[in-house]
Amino acid sequence: MIPPADRFAGFILGQCLGDALGFLVEGEAPHVCAQYADDVIRAGKLPRLTRNGFSFGQYSDESQMARELMESFVACAGFDPEDYARRIVALFTEDRVVGHGHATEEAARRLATGMSWREAGTPAPAAGNASAVRAGVLGLIYGDDPGRLIQAACEQSVITHADRRCSAGAVALAGAVALASRNARPVAEEFLAPLRQWTQGVDPSLATGLRCLEDMLMQPPRQAAETASRLGLPPGVDSQWRGGISAFVVSSVIWALYSFLKHPDDFTTAVALAIEAGGDVDTTAAMAGGLLGARHGVAAIPPALAGRLNDHGNWRRDDLVALANACHEVCCGP
Repeated sequence: MIPPADRFAGFILGQCLGDALGFLVEGEAPHVCAQYADDVIRAGKLPRLTRNGFSFGQYSDESQMARELMESFVACAGFDPEDYARRIVALFTEDRVVGHGHATEEAARRLATGMSWREAGTPAPAAGNASAVRAGVLGLIYGDDPGRLIQAACEQSVITHADRRCSAGAVALAGAVALASRNARPVAEEFLAPLRQWTQGVDPSLATGLRCLEDMLMQPPRQAAETASRLGLPPGVDSQWRGGISAFVVSSVIWALYSFLKHPDDFTTAVALAIEAGGDVDTTAAMAGGLLGARHGVAAIPPALAGRLNDHGNWRRDDLVALANACHEVCCGP
C-alpha cells in the first residue's frame, strides 16, 4: 500500500530541513555542533549562521539529488536511471550543486563524457554516503516490494558510487523510510531485522552495523557516536571527521538510524541528536529528518523553519510539497 501523500511531503521537507540545519555547521567538531544543537535547534530559534554565502534555508547536494530523483520519477512515470543520471550531470554542469563530494563530482564528469550510468560510479574504496542519503524516497515508492526497492536503490547508487557498501547504505535508508512510513511505532528489533535481511546480500558490512545498532541504542549518545564512527572499518582505522561522524556510509547511516530510533516521535530532538555528534551533520540530519517526516507527515516539520527552505532562492516549501504530491499521484496510478 502506497503511503499517503502527506508522508511523501513530510519526507522531502524533513530531509531538506534536516540538511539545511546541519549544513551551517557541517564538518565542525562535536562540541561546536552540540552547542548549536542546544542553543539553536532544541531552543526553537531561527539559525543566524551563514555558510559559503548561504543563510539558513539552503539545503545541500544530497537533498538536491533526492529532489531530482523525485522529479525524474514524475517525468518518467517510474524510476529511470538514465534520466536520473542526466539530472545529476545537469546539477554539476549548470553549477547548481551545493557542497558536493569528490566521488559524486568525479562520476558526474564521467557521465558528462557519455559514459554509461552503469560504469561511471567512482570505484571502491570511495564509500561516501551521498547515494544513501538521496535514496529515501524509493522507500515510499517501493515499500511494498522489497525486491524492487533493493534494485532501484542499488541502481541509483552505482550511478555515482560503485562501492557495494554505498549500495547497501542506500538500501538501508530506503528500507528504513518504508518502515517508518507505516503506522506502528518502531520497535528497534522489529525495525532493524528486515533492514539486515535486505542489506546482507548487497554488502554485509551494513548488516553488521545494523546488528551493532541494537546494542548502541542502549548506550548514551556520546558513546554511541564513538561506536558508530568505527563501524565497518578495519581495527585501527579512524573514520572520524574532526572527532565526529564522517561521511563514510556505514557510520553515517547507522548514526542517522540511531537518532531516529531514539526519538521517533520528535523531529527537533532527533535532528538535534544527529547534529550534536559533529562531522558530516548535514547528511546525518537529512536522513534523520526524512525518516521523521516519512513517519509523521508534514505536521511533524516545524512550519517556521520549513518556510525558509530554498535552493538558490527556488524550490521552496510549497514547491517541494507540490513535487511530493505529484510523485504520490504517479505511484497511485490513473
